Amino acid sequence: MKSARSIKIFTGISVAILTISAISALAFGTVTASINKIDAFAGLEKRPEKTSSAINYLLVGSDTREGLTKEELKLLRVGSVATAAGKRSDTMLLVHISKSRDKAVLVSIPRDTFALIPEHTTKAGKVIPAVHSKINSSFNWGGAPLLIQTIEEMTQLKIDHYIEINFAGFARIVDSLGGIEVCTKKNINDPKSHLILEAGVHTLDGIEALKYVRTREFDGMGDLGRMQRQQAFMSSVLHKATSAGVLLNPITMTSFINSALSAVTTDTGLKNSDLITLAKQLKTLATSSVRTLTVPLSDLNYDSNGVTSAVLWDPVLAPQLWERLRQDQAVVDEVVASPSPSSTNASKVEIIDKFKTRTAEDNICR
Repeated sequence: MKSARSIKIFTGISVAILTISAISALAFGTVTASINKIDAFAGLEKRPEKTSSAINYLLVGSDTREGLTKEELKLLRVGSVATAAGKRSDTMLLVHISKSRDKAVLVSIPRDTFALIPEHTTKAGKVIPAVHSKINSSFNWGGAPLLIQTIEEMTQLKIDHYIEINFAGFARIVDSLGGIEVCTKKNINDPKSHLILEAGVHTLDGIEALKYVRTREFDGMGDLGRMQRQQAFMSSVLHKATSAGVLLNPITMTSFINSALSAVTTDTGLKNSDLITLAKQLKTLATSSVRTLTVPLSDLNYDSNGVTSAVLWDPVLAPQLWERLRQDQAVVDEVVASPSPSSTNASKVEIIDKFKTRTAEDNICR
């Protein structure tokens, strides 16, 4: 497999946990913030059929600088609102919540994924033929509707709801929780994210957390290392957001929820009543029941049809993953090994994890 080119991801899998935690907590506390709404499914007609009552969310991390103060922009060194106008989809995450509402699968979709962008019409009325490009081009060209159409055609998995969060929202959410604890086995000195950390355990504020989930230049592992750190960061967020110190503290809980909701944009069909109903169903969701993974990949530096340095999904494993989600099946297999006739030991359960998942209980320093 070839070495990876930069895949600009700033929130990664942690976005999903922030959102799921916010949804779960909506049944509690006093919420004053309002949610921004967009017609994320505008113009979509030929869509995959639903095969179960499981729910699929598409979560997008946008790199817009809007909402960041001048001091925060300076600390992050990501340019100003004027110099970095507009927004791009830095992170795409598909969250599948089982029909029983007691399990969740979070699939990270690299923004450089090689994709066939469907035919679409611009705001000016010009019809653009289908073209191969990187998947984040669909968001740049047609916003949420074209991104959703592209992903649905690639996965044949129907997306039920859309949630988007930006730089400022991510930082505010982390700060509302009083910071997030991370553990790094190596010293970090990344000249691009400007993050400097000694090996060990640290509690990061919102700006430091943004740097942490964006860093990729210090350990030689590029984006693979970054995705692993994002998954570890996600675990820390889940533990913090569901801890007694947050759930039983109405001030902290309210601050967390208001920070999350004010930073989030959703599709118009996602109602507050839907979130509260879902929250009641998810209250008992165990961290061990949340599995995270990246779409199985076969090439991290793929060139084809004029598209260079793209990421190619594995032609065997990726379809198998999407089929399991369509059928609401587990992404890991449990095989019971029968003991020998002379053995007095009980049967052992072997976990077969061909998609290389992690659980929210995993911690790289344990």
